[in-house]
Amino acid sequence: MRAMFEVIAPRYDFITRVFSYGMDRAWKQEAVRQAGLGESARVLDLACGTGDFSRLAAAQGATSVAADLTAGMLHRAADLPLRACCDAHALPFVDACFDAVLIGYGVRNFKQLPVALAEIRRVLKPGGMLVTLDFFQPANAVWREIFLNWLYVQGAVWGLLLHGKPSIYTYIPRSLRSFLSQEKYSDLLRASGFRPSRLRRFLGGGICIHWNRRQ
Repeated sequence: MRAMFEVIAPRYDFITRVFSYGMDRAWKQEAVRQAGLGESARVLDLACGTGDFSRLAAAQGATSVAADLTAGMLHRAADLPLRACCDAHALPFVDACFDAVLIGYGVRNFKQLPVALAEIRRVLKPGGMLVTLDFFQPANAVWREIFLNWLYVQGAVWGLLLHGKPSIYTYIPRSLRSFLSQEKYSDLLRASGFRPSRLRRFLGGGICIHWNRRQ
């Protein structure tokens, strides 16, 4: 996973916009706006990529730590003052030190999601907010196949054009086929000690934002 993201880091923002049909920025803005961050909030932007969530949180006056497994991604976020190269399964932060954890397109890539959620809960203050934005399999079977196959075609085309490797961006639909449904992900959040606050679906359920508070 680290090696793959090192390769795609220079093109990450472009691909994110393409796969979201240009709506990624608006989704992230809503995710942060509805998180209810205060000016003194301490935020962990986990699996930060190039740091979009950190910049949006900072615009609201919050202090954000941008954390990612991939040094190449953090290099793209060099304008951010607080960065950490770390694994979501073993976060290098003390207990209950963040008011919110924001994750954009990251939970689908966590190898042991229950372990990562336990770590996220550990570093969140009681009542702290977990916000996740990610791809999910749509509930409608017909739309699900159309959506996944279209993601696969897009990935193959852009992988070939940008890297000469059609498979490099097809990891999105491939990972999605083995990922939890939105409903099962919500169940896992509850079982991991998070209570639902809000959920919003886009693209027929292909993209979801979850707002959940730490119990």
